[in-house]
Amino acid sequence: MKIVGLMSGTSYDGVDVVAAEFTADGDTLRLRPLGHRELAYPDDLRAEIGALLPPAATTIEAVCRLDNRLGEVFAEAAAVGVELAGGAADAVVSPGQTVFHWVEDGRVRGTLQLGAPARVAARVGVPVLHDLRSADVAAGGQGAPLVPAFDALLLDPAASPRAAGGAAAGARAALNLGGIANLTVVAPGAPVLGYDVGPANALLDAAARRFLDRPCDVDGARAAAGRVHEALLARLLAEPYYAAPPPKSTGKELFHGGYLDAALAALGEPVAADDVLATLTELTARTVADACDRHRVTEVVAAGGGVRNPTLRARLAALGEGRWRLRTTDELGVPAQAKEAYAFALLGWLSWHGLPGAVPSVTGASRAAVLGSWTPAGPSAAAPRPPAPRRLVVDA
Repeated sequence: MKIVGLMSGTSYDGVDVVAAEFTADGDTLRLRPLGHRELAYPDDLRAEIGALLPPAATTIEAVCRLDNRLGEVFAEAAAVGVELAGGAADAVVSPGQTVFHWVEDGRVRGTLQLGAPARVAARVGVPVLHDLRSADVAAGGQGAPLVPAFDALLLDPAASPRAAGGAAAGARAALNLGGIANLTVVAPGAPVLGYDVGPANALLDAAARRFLDRPCDVDGARAAAGRVHEALLARLLAEPYYAAPPPKSTGKELFHGGYLDAALAALGEPVAADDVLATLTELTARTVADACDRHRVTEVVAAGGGVRNPTLRARLAALGEGRWRLRTTDELGVPAQAKEAYAFALLGWLSWHGLPGAVPSVTGASRAAVLGSWTPAGPSAAAPRPPAPRRLVVDA
């Protein structure tokens, strides 16, 4: 199968597009990357998304307008993906743009992604898988993270390198540094573990918009010029979410610009822009490193936009020195900037074949759910097509 995978994360800066060819070989699934592209959101669309996200108030009209505008953007992205696939694909996975993840008392009550999948199906003429999180939520799960299904296969302990002397490899972690940092831990003989650790780029980008009037701190340059403000860091690290046990998930419902503003206001003293960015970089590095140490991992395989930040990468590497090695998924053949899009393409392959894509040991669901809803592009080729009816008869 050739599947196009789309991904727009909590940074809402654009759409990652991939095309992948999957071939089943016994109990091995082979993935051949066919290419990837990054399509940036126009500035006004980013502003429209930001204006709708919590803690902002919104209207049903604004939600409807954004849903359909995003559908047009995803339809264009899917067309690019079909081109990457050589002009034909079997399916598109369009998980949409998350605008709300409803969490109460640690339990996810619902989740909402926008992106008008019917517009995508109409544009490319193939079935579209969407709304991937709801089935896991309905089974009592967090609905996130979903990428651990991909990580568990990619970091399969049976295929992991052997340690010196032929000993079995230890626990390995897959780290995604998007708007939120999430971690998957794969260890021999243990259930797969995965959860959202905390903010990665979410608060950094909020600070860049506030202090620099830019969408991000490019290359972490301003953070590198600053110093960690220990009082601010201590206040941020006191966030109860970090101490909560998994399964757990979070997003910009918690870690948004207003959250940062409240932390700064509580200090009662001004903090220089560069120092705020340095402190937020340290927050991400420290919370991720603490999680890696807690699970005694020996290797961390990173992906996501945060790997482009040399300041953050250097700090992570320093915190893990002597205990775990930091590398990227590029070394495993998966482009770090497109890993999540490839993961969603895999979830599409699983759903197409009726196989579960959620990992209950990660999400806390009562069962492993087959993910997503399909929007067809036309009649199913597998089903016989009856003649169009001319009348309806009701049999009493």
